[in-house]
Amino acid sequence: MSIRESWLLPEGIDELMPKEAAQLEKMHRLLVDRMQSWGYQLVVPPLVEYLDSLLTGTAKTLDLQTFKLIDQLSGRLLGIRADMTPQVARIAAHRLRGESDVLRLCYIGSVLHTLPEGQVSSRNPIQLGAEIYGHAGPESDMESMQLMVELLKISGLKGPLSLDIGHVGIYRGLADAAGLDEQQEQSLFSALQRKAAAEIEQLLNDFNLPTQQRDMLQSLSELNGDQTVLERAETLLVNAPETVKSALKTLQSLADMLAIRLPDLRVNFDLAELRGYHYHTGVVFAAYQPDSAQAIALGGRYDDIGEDFGYAQPATGFSLDLKKLVTQFPEDDKPTDKISVVWADDESQHKAVQALREAGQIVIYDLSGEDAVCNKQLIQQNGHWQVVELGNTRG
Repeated sequence: MSIRESWLLPEGIDELMPKEAAQLEKMHRLLVDRMQSWGYQLVVPPLVEYLDSLLTGTAKTLDLQTFKLIDQLSGRLLGIRADMTPQVARIAAHRLRGESDVLRLCYIGSVLHTLPEGQVSSRNPIQLGAEIYGHAGPESDMESMQLMVELLKISGLKGPLSLDIGHVGIYRGLADAAGLDEQQEQSLFSALQRKAAAEIEQLLNDFNLPTQQRDMLQSLSELNGDQTVLERAETLLVNAPETVKSALKTLQSLADMLAIRLPDLRVNFDLAELRGYHYHTGVVFAAYQPDSAQAIALGGRYDDIGEDFGYAQPATGFSLDLKKLVTQFPEDDKPTDKISVVWADDESQHKAVQALREAGQIVIYDLSGEDAVCNKQLIQQNGHWQVVELGNTRG
């Protein structure tokens, strides 16, 4: 690499400049404080782990997104985390096992992806998330959604948020009842994700399914909209297995709770929403900004992950990328005072500077005419160190 190119970053890897970094730190503190006010305990997982731990169980879906390297101490394969959720599940299963019946954990940290998730996505997002372990009912799913929306509003997102909600158990139950093999299930899954109606119809015809099974699977692509979708689903899926009916009841419970807890939120139910199908086990949800097709936050239930760490327990939660939010975080309108002081070997000056900094003031030593960035000055007047408006040095 030439000297001229040595400063370039890898494609998809970005960095924050002082203004954005300061905004990120303010937002970080505010959001973590809010999660802790809900009873979530902060944990800090390591940046790297043994690969077999990072990719345990359903987390195997992260294999292609995970950078791998050899540990020079043990010779074992390590992975740089692509998602902190499996790490937090490991902590809940081993380090905090038995601490309480319902365990709430939150986290924040950098993750690294081998490939960007979208054209404008960063490969080194800063992930923030919150998880609930030990509760299987819709109440914990509702709590996750409510906390997620609250954090997004605190982050200063402009315009009304919308929430898409699905349940992977509906498609899974219908596919199992229809006797689809793995390849058929995956092909139909892909077509449903793209809402490709003609392809869905062709696949179902090719599968030679009984009319009842075919019609129920085909109806999923059309069951998308407000709460009335759930009423239509009860009719169209009346002959579905009990697992599917149970999933519909869960969605109805969430709809009722959302109407009370988040009445101003635009909610869309999509029974073909299968994001994270091979990872999640129940409710899945995503938050969107107006006129954007890219989710700003994602969540869902993943009850199977604890079993692979030796401690099976239900789990639900959400995560988001702080880098996507930092530019929208409201700036402090109040101007920040910056105090200049001329460098001197004077103990009384040093004590005055220290006292100001401990009081939360910004004090900058003037090394080479840096007064331009300051609006005040620390000077000695009548034997005392005082802060004055820059240029007001008489007295």
